[in-house]
Amino acid sequence: MEGKKKGYAWAVSAGLNAALAAVSAKLITPQILRYGMVVLFNVTMWGCYVNSLKALSSLQATVTNFAANFLSSGLAGYFLFQEPLSLKRFVGAMLIVVGSLVLSKSSIEKKTRTD
Repeated sequence: MEGKKKGYAWAVSAGLNAALAAVSAKLITPQILRYGMVVLFNVTMWGCYVNSLKALSSLQATVTNFAANFLSSGLAGYFLFQEPLSLKRFVGAMLIVVGSLVLSKSSIEKKTRTD
């Protein structure tokens, strides 16, 4: 069970690094530094994602990465770029997270029942 927690931590870290890559592309003005930061965050994201795949199924790692990226990108847009967070976007984000959890849980249950 400890390995799964680490896997989820790696997947969340991958999602956060993906969001940081997008934020750095918008915020950093010197072009060479911007490209360098985007590459650095993307390479880090892939490393974290690969580590998450060692502990989780590909579905669990992917949906956790996606949910973390989606939520952190939305929060970054709201706090850093003053983008509006409408109720529709908030409800949509929650539906994506809930759907990801349902998919993840159903994948685990299928694996345990097939013997």
